[in-house]
Amino acid sequence: MMEKADSILIVDDDLEIRRLLVDYLARNGFEAFAARDGREMWRELDRHAVDLVVLDLMLPDTDGLTLCRDLRVRSNMPVLMLTARGEETDRIIGIEMGADDYLVKPFNPRELLARIKMILRRTRALPPNLRLEPIRFLHFSGWRLDTATRLLTAPDAVDMPLSGGEYRLLRIFLDHPNRVLNRDQLTEMIHGREAEPYDRAIDVQVSRLRQRLRDDSREPELIKTVRGEGYVLATTVEAGDTCA
Repeated sequence: MMEKADSILIVDDDLEIRRLLVDYLARNGFEAFAARDGREMWRELDRHAVDLVVLDLMLPDTDGLTLCRDLRVRSNMPVLMLTARGEETDRIIGIEMGADDYLVKPFNPRELLARIKMILRRTRALPPNLRLEPIRFLHFSGWRLDTATRLLTAPDAVDMPLSGGEYRLLRIFLDHPNRVLNRDQLTEMIHGREAEPYDRAIDVQVSRLRQRLRDDSREPELIKTVRGEGYVLATTVEAGDTCA
C-alpha cells in the first residue's frame, strides 16, 4: 500500500503564485490545494485533511496574522508564513501569532519546499539529539506536560494550549533543566537552521512561552535570562508514566 502524500494548503490571493506552487508541490510528491482568501481557506480545511498551511500575510478579506492566530486557537497545524515586506516586525508578529516559520517574497520554490519538509519533520519527531526514552508526563513547579497529547496543565488544573513551536521550545527546556542554552543552540534545535544576524524569533518564542507559564517577563521565576549567554529553565523536572 502506498503511503499517503502530505497535504499542503496554499493561501495566497495571487492566482499565478497559487498555480505555480500547487503544480510544483504536486511534482514533488505532495497533495496540494489552494485558497485565495480566509473564507476559502476555512472551506478547504473542512474538505481536506491538511498537514501544513502556507499562509500569505496580505490577503483581501482577513490578514494572514489574524488567520494564523485563529488557526492556533483551533489546532496545532503547522503554519509557514509568507510576507512580501521582509521587515523584522512582520516576522516577529508572525512568530507571536504562532507561525512555525516564515519566508520572504520573492522566494525560490525550492526553498519553500525545503522549509515545508523541515517543518513537517520537526512536528513529527524531536531532533535526534533530543530523543530520550519514551516518557509520558513531565512535571515541573506544579505544571504537567503530557508528551503524548502535547497538553500543558497548570497548577490550578487549567489546560494551556501550545503551538507546535511552543511545545518544541518547552520540551527542549524540560530536557535540559538548569542548563544555559544560547540563542544559536535554541534556533538550531527548534528551526533546524542557524540564527540569522539580529534574528529575534527565539526571544519572541521565549516571551510567548513565559506567558503560557504565567512567568513574569520582568522577573521570571521559571525561564530566566542569563545576560550575554541565553536562557535557562531554573526548576527541577520529574518524569513519570502517570499524570499524578
